[in-house]
Amino acid sequence: MKTPDTAKRRAFGACAALMVGALTLTACSSDAKSDDKGSNGSGKTSSAKILISAKNGSSGASINSTGVQVSDGTLTDVKMTVAGAGTAVPGTISANGSAWKPKEQLERGTKYEISATAKDTNGKSTAAESVFTTVSKANSFIGTYTPDDGSTVGVGMPVSFSFDKAISDKKAVQSHITVTSSGGQKVVGHWFDAQRLDFRPEEYWKAGTKVTMKIDLDGVEGANGVQGVQKKTVSFTVGRSQVSTVDVSTQTMTVVRDGSTLKSVPISAGSPEFTTYNGQMVISEKYRKIRMDSRTVDLANAYDISDVPDAMRLTTSGTFIHGNYWYNKANPPFGRQGTSHGCVGLQDVRGAQGDTPAKWFFDNSLIGDVVIVKHSPDKSVAPDNGLNGWNVPWSEWVAGSAT
Repeated sequence: MKTPDTAKRRAFGACAALMVGALTLTACSSDAKSDDKGSNGSGKTSSAKILISAKNGSSGASINSTGVQVSDGTLTDVKMTVAGAGTAVPGTISANGSAWKPKEQLERGTKYEISATAKDTNGKSTAAESVFTTVSKANSFIGTYTPDDGSTVGVGMPVSFSFDKAISDKKAVQSHITVTSSGGQKVVGHWFDAQRLDFRPEEYWKAGTKVTMKIDLDGVEGANGVQGVQKKTVSFTVGRSQVSTVDVSTQTMTVVRDGSTLKSVPISAGSPEFTTYNGQMVISEKYRKIRMDSRTVDLANAYDISDVPDAMRLTTSGTFIHGNYWYNKANPPFGRQGTSHGCVGLQDVRGAQGDTPAKWFFDNSLIGDVVIVKHSPDKSVAPDNGLNGWNVPWSEWVAGSAT
């Protein structure tokens, strides 16, 4: 069966955590007002100098690097609010009093006010303030990505970005995203179109390795007048190696883990009318139960099942490997014939609670595991239909890189 793409990827945007690290100033000027009535009454100007990252009156300010720094002194107070609304923006002064930054990333297209005071070693005070507006949504782009930070995935899991705007300067964008593996594998990016960029090594990831993705797109111009706003480091772990091969000619699936056959499972692939794609496919989502409605994939009223059990997505267009409890009990198809609308079906029970082949495979699978289909009369799956770039030969993959 097929369902619409319900894949959810994490977008690192206005609600993401601020990257921890040294504060980078996007501008080194502000409207500073010195208090020349110091505590000693000498009338001398304070030697402390306050630098607010966003210049007073500026627009297009960074949502990541906004902050305050002081030289030759210490910050005594910083207040930041949403202009007009007066909503306070929480922040923290560093332990040595030299810097302040918001606790959370700022919103795009929002006007803010900052006021700061500091004093020098003689106790003389100075003040500075700035009113500025962050970069608008219309003039910025966000890339949703998978996998999630801290996740454990299968050896076939690519790093995949989908940008919310077309990217014309692909080289600039790709060069500010780096993906490295602790296993030493060379990782290369590949553009499928102007809005999708995936990264993978030549072969599947080595089991047990850690993959780190550094996103440094803040201020990078991806298209004319459109700049990135993301700045974050994401890492995930590659789990054990599991590659399962579906042989349509025998209606069986062989599950191989870490080089050894774990189990051979009878399946029912697509019928002669609705064949299953050939090729390497990666599990991108898992659902213990999910509704599958044929109308969402242009198959009229062929089916509408509210509780398909133990379902795992293989393509964006709606190919799943899933449990089947509605099969003909008097003539089970598993291991004998293809009866689905293009999915790979395994014997199951309603409610997904039985000791069944489908539940076993679901429980023993990770997002990022590979399912290979062979000997189907259908064509090979398109590499951008899901997370299935492994179907692109390495030479072609490298040719699709912008760097």
